[in-house]
Amino acid sequence: MAHQRESAELIAAEALAWLAGQDELFPVFMGASGVTIDEMRQRAGEPEFLAAVLDFLLMDDAWITGFCDDTGLAYDRPRAARAALPGAALDDWA
Repeated sequence: MAHQRESAELIAAEALAWLAGQDELFPVFMGASGVTIDEMRQRAGEPEFLAAVLDFLLMDDAWITGFCDDTGLAYDRPRAARAALPGAALDDWA
């Protein structure tokens, strides 16, 4: 279980790094999350914040496919990672 959570956190951190490199999408994420750059840097290792990163990406299939295509992840990995982080409703991921 701990390995699954660590793996999920790594995927979410990778998603955050990917978002930071998306010139058009990153400001949308910043606006939606309400965090400043400094807050994002401070919270980047928090499982709850990482879950919010994945929640954001999961809002649009194009964002998920872009992230997965660019990083070589299978399309189902971000959703599985989100399920392993705090705040996931088990019924949502069944």
